[in-house]
Amino acid sequence: THLPHTLSFCYQKTYFLKIHAPWDVLATYADVLKIKVPFKASDIPHGQDVPLEWLSHPFRLPEHIMRPVPDYFTYPFDKGKTDFFLINDKDTFFPPSTRNRIVFYILARCPYYKEGRNDREKTGIKRLLSNGTYTAAFPLHDCRYWKRARNAECESERYNLYKHWARFLCFYKEQPLNLIRKYYGEKIGIYFAWLGFYTEMLFFAAVMGLICFTYGALSYDDNISSKEICNDSIGGTILMCPLCDKKCPFWKLNSTCLSSWQSHLFDNEGTVFFAIFMGIWVTLFLEFWKRRQARLEYEWDLVDFEEEQQQLQIRPEFEIRCTNRRLNKITQEMEPYLPITSKCARFCLSGATVLFWVCLIVACIIGVIAYRLAVYAAFASIIKDPMRKIQVVGRFITPQLATSVTASCINFVIIMILNFFYEKVAVWITDMEIPKTHLEYENRLTMKMFLFQFVNYYSSCFYLAFFKGKFVGYPGEYSYMFGGLSKLRNEECDPGGCLIELSTQLVIVMAGKQLWGNIQEALLPGRKGRHHPENHYSRWEQDNVLLNFSQLGLFYEYLEMVIQFGFITLFVASFPLAPLLALFNNILEIRVDAWKFTTQFRRPVASKARNIGAWQEILNAVAILSVVTNAFIMAFTSDMIPRMVYLYAYSEKSNMRGYVNNKCALISMTASHGPLLIALYRYRDYRYPPGHEREYKHTMQFWHILAAKMAFIIIMEHVVFVVKFFVAWMIPDVPSDVKARIKRERYLTQEYLHNYEVERLKLQLSASFITEPPSEMTSPTDKHEILSECL
Repeated sequence: THLPHTLSFCYQKTYFLKIHAPWDVLATYADVLKIKVPFKASDIPHGQDVPLEWLSHPFRLPEHIMRPVPDYFTYPFDKGKTDFFLINDKDTFFPPSTRNRIVFYILARCPYYKEGRNDREKTGIKRLLSNGTYTAAFPLHDCRYWKRARNAECESERYNLYKHWARFLCFYKEQPLNLIRKYYGEKIGIYFAWLGFYTEMLFFAAVMGLICFTYGALSYDDNISSKEICNDSIGGTILMCPLCDKKCPFWKLNSTCLSSWQSHLFDNEGTVFFAIFMGIWVTLFLEFWKRRQARLEYEWDLVDFEEEQQQLQIRPEFEIRCTNRRLNKITQEMEPYLPITSKCARFCLSGATVLFWVCLIVACIIGVIAYRLAVYAAFASIIKDPMRKIQVVGRFITPQLATSVTASCINFVIIMILNFFYEKVAVWITDMEIPKTHLEYENRLTMKMFLFQFVNYYSSCFYLAFFKGKFVGYPGEYSYMFGGLSKLRNEECDPGGCLIELSTQLVIVMAGKQLWGNIQEALLPGRKGRHHPENHYSRWEQDNVLLNFSQLGLFYEYLEMVIQFGFITLFVASFPLAPLLALFNNILEIRVDAWKFTTQFRRPVASKARNIGAWQEILNAVAILSVVTNAFIMAFTSDMIPRMVYLYAYSEKSNMRGYVNNKCALISMTASHGPLLIALYRYRDYRYPPGHEREYKHTMQFWHILAAKMAFIIIMEHVVFVVKFFVAWMIPDVPSDVKARIKRERYLTQEYLHNYEVERLKLQLSASFITEPPSEMTSPTDKHEILSECL
């Protein structure tokens, strides 16, 4: 390696060490890492023409951008067979991404202690970075992003990426995935391929969700239940129980007129169809992504990469911190290992830490619930005229809506604060476990972070969907938070149901998270990345002032998208417009991420990955759970099942007239804690009226509704799961043409390698025949016979 150093013109104190890897070093480590390199131009066509392909022309990029490198057959590099490979120029044979990967591999394992000392901790560039010996280590960008390089031989890939990919005006264009892979490496390329495919699939979910929402808006006039609530002669004559135990008067049902109309937008017959559609959509998304991923694995030479990744990408931290050695039965070499006692102790501490933080989230959620109960009672107590409409906060905000919005905002702030601290804790405890490989490290951190984020983001939604309004009791026998230890009465749902509150929570948390994430990604890096005009800087100085792209940079990008995926699948039955919001966000997210990588970050060290790793299993788990959650939301949170039971079993005229009266039970004023103004008032439940032999017990209609809910859950889950598994079985993970191409390439590779070895053997035997004098034991004729037998 060549190690010249230069002094910074800007700071006059910072030294830059430029590392050049000569051919021998690159060839040696390419052999060690078994890096695949081209040996023959591919004769397999890219694919067949697609009907109506001309429709996609406005979205296409130039061919030299989409396919910057010709297709080749590749084979793991062997330093002893350099003539087997297509080496036209040693200076350009290994692309820059491969060169910086090799150099970083060397630096990560290079010792810097004096000879004769056995201080294994003094190894690797990462330790030198952590102790301040060096401030940064990074490969250089090939040019400035806003103009081409002066050297005509430079491909100016960074400029091309910015021009055709990183600008927002290119939002409707396809992504140059091959160029991204060539410049940044396969790992970053796979991320953008997955994000782009996810966004494409979101289009279909967004269109269907918009149709469902439009149906709810257009069926506004057919909503008889809301009309009865808003009707002064029906909803205006129904007086409901006080909303709190003290200082809360009666209130008229028609005061919730606006809320009932809002609920109908999301709680209608179309929502059931949309929930079933999303259960099938998520299966199609995952199955078609597997096919797209298999195609990329073939095109990017990642088909056999798993073995390399497991065996060769051992973390330098593991090699340094594990002082114990044992014999590897496969390689017959001594290797570092972590004793089982130390491993168990570290896992126990890690598990206890994660459990503590999960309990902390639950405690915060309980605190938010207590806030909801207290504020709800406070808002309800400001009602001044019990016989007219509720005194609203503002013009259209009722106590229920005000409580829901403020509690959702507080919950969002708590989520952000807990995320900030837990991210640092999760990295610390994962480092403490000392995972052996990079893949193992990322998978462990992924599971810890997702478990925490799952509880942090979704726990409030689970409360609203499955717990709020389910354990209320009835007047005179209300249920309280913590039993009799508190005076906070459990929350009731709005007369229109809890679905509108779940929708409000989903919008605030999901939209707030996406907005905050885009602000962080777009504004903060731009502020940190400012620098002086380029004339005062050398190229390495310009790159030094950019932001560092950490090893976990992609991890947080995946985490953000997977959390969003959970929102649009787990609770989509409560908010059909969630996929539309996600679609708009992702269109912006792709270009913001591209802009960050191209203009704000130093060039990251290229690394390989054949798939999205542990995130695939997480997406599968979320997809299965989403079927269950949406079935329960439609059954227990939505008002659909009670309406259907009333329509087909209890309505005298087979319509929804009288439903509002039917779902509100009666109670005599003697059981009330309020003023004695009227003889009877109502509450939302199915119980026998006063004077009945089963007074205040659940009616038979309640049990019919409960049975219908359970039947709906079973039928919906089984139908969706059967369709899911059938679709997954029908769609193979690897396209047939890709399977054929893989077999074809393996066959041609073996044939070409065989021919090469035969020719090589011919040359060796011919050279041996020419240089060696004939012996008494072997005649020239015998030589020819031996050669013929060898061939």
